Amino acid sequence: MEKKKGRTLARNNSKARERWGFYFCLPFVITFLIFSVYPVLRTLYMSFTDYKGYGQENFVWFDNYTRAFKDPLFWDAFVNTLKMWGLNIVLQLGLALLLTIIFSDIKYRMRGLSLFRALFYLPNLIACTSVAFLFKTLLDWKFGSFNQILMQLGIISEPVNWLGYANTAQIVVAVIGAWMWFGNSFIMLMAGVQGINREYYEAAAIDGAGRWKTFFSITMPLLKPIMIYVAITSLIGGLQLFDIPYLMSGGKGDPSRSLFTAVFYLFNMGFKNRQMGYAAALAFVLFVIIAICSAVVFKLTNRKEKK
Repeated sequence: MEKKKGRTLARNNSKARERWGFYFCLPFVITFLIFSVYPVLRTLYMSFTDYKGYGQENFVWFDNYTRAFKDPLFWDAFVNTLKMWGLNIVLQLGLALLLTIIFSDIKYRMRGLSLFRALFYLPNLIACTSVAFLFKTLLDWKFGSFNQILMQLGIISEPVNWLGYANTAQIVVAVIGAWMWFGNSFIMLMAGVQGINREYYEAAAIDGAGRWKTFFSITMPLLKPIMIYVAITSLIGGLQLFDIPYLMSGGKGDPSRSLFTAVFYLFNMGFKNRQMGYAAALAFVLFVIIAICSAVVFKLTNRKEKK
C-alpha cells in the first residue's frame, strides 16, 4: 500500500514539474505567435486583397500574384539584386577562405587568432546607416578620400564618380556587403577548421604535402557542410538586400535604377505607393524564389556526394 502511494506521489510530482516546464515556455510561445506567426499569416491574407494601409479590404484573390509575375520593374530589381549578391558572395567567401588558409596553416601558425576574429567581425556590428554614411563620404566624387588617395598614387588622373554610374555603383554596394560580412564567414569557416582532427594535418605534413595540397585535399572537403551553410544563408540575406542600396542612393535607387533591389521595390510599393496588398504578394513571391534558389544551391553542392 505504501509503495502504491509512493508511486502515485512520484507521478503527481512528475506531472507538476512538466506543468512548470510548460509555464516557463509559455512566454516564448506567446511572443513567437504574436510577433512571428501572426505577421506572416496576416501578410498572406493581405496578399489576396487590395489593402492600401487604410480603409476597407476587398478580396482580389490571385490578381496581385499575376501582376507580380508580369511586373517588369520587379524583375529588373530582382536582376539588380542578383548581380550585387553574386559579386558579394564571391568576394566574401574568397576573402574568408584566403584568411582561413593563412590562419589554419599548421606549419606557420599565426598568433592572435582571437584578436583577428574580433577585428574581422567588427564591421558586422556597425549600423548600416553609419556604414552608408562612411562610404558615401569616402567615395564622394569631388572631395572623397578614396579619389584623393588614388590620384596621389597616380592610379587615376581625375576624380571618378563611383556612385554616379550603374556598374560602379553596384560594385560599390557589393564590396561594402562583402566587407561587412566576410568576418562572419571567416569565423564559421575557422570553427569548422578547428573541429577537424589534427591527425589529418600531421599525417599530411609527414607525407610532405604542401600548404595548398593540404588545404584542397583535407580542409576543403571537410569544410563543405559549413560552406554550404554560408552560401545558403548568404543567398537568403543577399536576395533581401535593402538597407545599403537604399541609404547609398538616398532612397531613389539611382543611378539609372541600378541600386533598385527587390525589397527596395517592395518597400516603395507598400509604404510610398500605399499598395500594401500588392507588396504583401511581392513578399511571398520573393519568399518562394529564395526557397527555390536555396534548394537548387543545396542540390548542386551535394550532387557529387550522392554520386
